[in-house]
Amino acid sequence: MKLKTLVMPLLAVALVLAAAGAQAGNATADEAVSMVKKGVAFIKAEGTEKGYAEITNKQGRFIDRDLYLVVYGLDGVVLAHGANDKMVGKNLIDLKDIDGKAFVKERVELGQTKNSFWQDYKFTDPVTKKVEPKSTYCERLEATVVCGGIYK
Repeated sequence: MKLKTLVMPLLAVALVLAAAGAQAGNATADEAVSMVKKGVAFIKAEGTEKGYAEITNKQGRFIDRDLYLVVYGLDGVVLAHGANDKMVGKNLIDLKDIDGKAFVKERVELGQTKNSFWQDYKFTDPVTKKVEPKSTYCERLEATVVCGGIYK
């Protein structure tokens, strides 16, 4: 009887912690698509100056856990970056992932031919600080691509 009295509260605490951890987990593909669409709509409604500033704002509406937006010009220049504002203004066309994949070049090439697409590569998760597989959803907006990715 004493063991049951001790185990039941511990089990309840474990379940609560597991539920909280699941809620705070990685963003989903649907959340990435939704955030990119909201980012595109915000840029269209408010203009690039306000839109890019809000996307780059670390306390802004376009950052949720490990999900953030990035906007690239079709030349590879970062116009807005939700995880690292130091990247804004830099041309990252030659940036490669840990496997040597030129993912920015691929991204802008896809953006020149497709209105929306998913792209796979490896990148550092801002939450775990580990290089992990990532899938990024992008939509073309004029001469840019607006992207938001999920870590697998």
